[in-house]
Amino acid sequence: MSRVRVHNFSISLDGFATGEPQTLDAPFGHAGERLHEWMFATRFWDDASGADGVDNALAERHGQGIGAEIMGSGKFGPPGWQDDPQWRGWWGEDPPFHTPTYVLTRHPRPPLEMAGGTTFHFLDTTPAAALEVARQAAGGGDVRIGGGPTVLREFLAAGLVDHLHVVQVPILLARGVRLWDGLEALEQQYRVEAVSTPSGVVHLTFTR
Repeated sequence: MSRVRVHNFSISLDGFATGEPQTLDAPFGHAGERLHEWMFATRFWDDASGADGVDNALAERHGQGIGAEIMGSGKFGPPGWQDDPQWRGWWGEDPPFHTPTYVLTRHPRPPLEMAGGTTFHFLDTTPAAALEVARQAAGGGDVRIGGGPTVLREFLAAGLVDHLHVVQVPILLARGVRLWDGLEALEQQYRVEAVSTPSGVVHLTFTR
């Protein structure tokens, strides 16, 4: 059976995966781009001037063997996007997923076919049911849970994640949406490895 994976999911020292408020101009709220600066400096993100090294090696695993993605409504767009029939996601006409991508929302709409092989499907269902649909579409590939933190927390609470790569960034946000709330003793279900890198981040890998 295909695995369920999470990659490059950044959180602050106090556990926040996004700031507030989320708006069209600030997808991560007051956090801005600070949670992801480590990744922007890698060759994975910027092939022309990005650096190799441990950060890059771990970041590159993001797309390997992925056949479908699941994300929450907050990753697809800012609050209220469901009321805008013209909204097509943050990423332009060629999103970076290149697979069937399932958006969990209370307001389903018809599938949205984009360039590059990405088709967005909008589902109002449980994590387990969404995973079953995504696995069928993945054609034997793994399913990536892309976030945000609320959806990822739901998949973790349901015991559905096989591989979790969390990047702890040395900043404090103090407000926003936390990842770990309600997941007491989650580490007992996984083998946990930690790798610190010169960028100042700590890569935490949870393997079932």
